[in-house]
Amino acid sequence: MATFHEILFPLEVALGASGGPERVTEVVTTASGREERNTRLADSRRRWDAGYGVKSFAALAEIVAFFEERRGRLHGFRWRDRLDHSSALHGDAITPLDQRLGTGDGARTIFPLTKAYGALHAPYLRAISKPVAGSVRVAVNGIEQVEGAHFSIDATRGEISFALAAAPAPEAVVSAGFAFDVPVRFDTDFLEVNLSAFAAGDIPRIPVIEIRV
Repeated sequence: MATFHEILFPLEVALGASGGPERVTEVVTTASGREERNTRLADSRRRWDAGYGVKSFAALAEIVAFFEERRGRLHGFRWRDRLDHSSALHGDAITPLDQRLGTGDGARTIFPLTKAYGALHAPYLRAISKPVAGSVRVAVNGIEQVEGAHFSIDATRGEISFALAAAPAPEAVVSAGFAFDVPVRFDTDFLEVNLSAFAAGDIPRIPVIEIRV
């Protein structure tokens, strides 16, 4: 049975990978030359080739061991996206005001983590299910809350849970800042390794794809 392993893919390799978000858009050109465009998926899906980050035989051996323990495509794991792994703007420090999560009603205690992309035309709200433990900062109406006293974080689901006595008041704005990983799996059951080609500079193909958990 497939499960998710709460383990991070070797960071040094992941940071050298090639890839990014993918969308599925259907484009139909009418007889008049106009286009009709539609998307079948509400969310983007990220994919990478980790082979670009393998720089040594030791790193390659580490990836083979990691692949075997995950049983190829069977088990998911955490992946650190070098370009996009923080609630803050690239290069900025994380603050509890980075992302608005919603407003309180006096009774609601659970707020899922999300990250917004864009602002003016069609903002995209991405669910964040794998925050980095210890990185989450939370504020209510701009006042930072204390983890353990006011709230707890489920780092396996990406949910903030407020204590009943600390439930945000009606119309109180809840915001958060955090670092996060992407839930992924290998996108192959065959990891082809040619040591002679690798020694000559050939890049092994190690496909990784985002999953929903």
